[in-house]
Amino acid sequence: MPFEKNSEFFKGRGAQVNTHNRFQKNRYITEHIEGLDEEMHENVSTQIFEETPKKIVSISNSPDLSFMHSINPYQGCEHGCLYCYARNSHEYWGFSAGLDFERKIIVKRNAAALLEQFFNKKNYQPQTIMLSGNTDCYQPIERKLKITRSLLEVFLKYRHPVSIISKNNLVIRDLDILQELAKMDLVHVTVTINSLNESLRQKMEPRTVTAKSRLMVINKLASAHIPVRLMMAPIVPGLNSNEIPTLIKAAADEGASEAIFTVIRLNGSIAEVFSDWIHKAYPDRADKVLQAIAECHGGKLNDSNWGRRLRGEGKVAESIHQLFKISVRRFLSGRSLPAFNFSYFSPAGGKQMNMF
Repeated sequence: MPFEKNSEFFKGRGAQVNTHNRFQKNRYITEHIEGLDEEMHENVSTQIFEETPKKIVSISNSPDLSFMHSINPYQGCEHGCLYCYARNSHEYWGFSAGLDFERKIIVKRNAAALLEQFFNKKNYQPQTIMLSGNTDCYQPIERKLKITRSLLEVFLKYRHPVSIISKNNLVIRDLDILQELAKMDLVHVTVTINSLNESLRQKMEPRTVTAKSRLMVINKLASAHIPVRLMMAPIVPGLNSNEIPTLIKAAADEGASEAIFTVIRLNGSIAEVFSDWIHKAYPDRADKVLQAIAECHGGKLNDSNWGRRLRGEGKVAESIHQLFKISVRRFLSGRSLPAFNFSYFSPAGGKQMNMF
């Protein structure tokens, strides 16, 4: 596929293409630039779609994930991060993993009610549930809909452990609930930051808040005695891999207790989205970066190998691992997140609270 240098970007969007949905037989193409189908590629405004699922907790059997249970109140994400592994899941809804992923958002308003049903299942034993394992539970639409906040209210009501991951400063809105959960060792918050370079952030994560704002989130959470850690994800060799020490130090200075990371992988349609973007955004180093990514994944951009898919293998990946390990030892030595406390969980207690 040919790429044009200095191509016009869709402002405020990450993906610059709408990739083909692998589940659809037909595909849209622009045979004539003056044709009626050219509006398919316009940067249209975000659309909201309602869904009423019958269950809200997803259970994973992936051996290389630290969590097995997760909740995603939203499908699709306006943040528009180029590398997001969740893009591929949008195809199950009949949409594209490209532009559709960040401008067609599916919301689940009944999430809190479904979570209560889940907690009240006979013989249920509490396990840590992740918000979110797929798309950001604090993406822009949450400011209006407050679905994530309603879920946190349920977690508090039932005294159930919850782990949150986000890159939006909107999490501070729910400081009151998070503090109550933290008093019982029922919450961890992970803040994702992968670069302190604002120019790179604007291109790679166009609708996210700045790194400075996310560092402020770490500070406010830590100051409120809410356990918080840094997620540097994804690390892209040749783009942000050199920032590992400075980013870990910055997070540590704001009060982070731990740091974790993933190495970028470009599965499914994400390979097309990312490759198209990097040739337009960084044409001088695009091929070198893509080659380094492939070296981390057995010579391919698309990698489903357990373990390797998240951390990578080979010389490039090993250099990332070593730099990360040294930086954590230097700036986060002696710190850790407290263990979750599962002893407070009580479905009966949750029911009794409804009487008042």
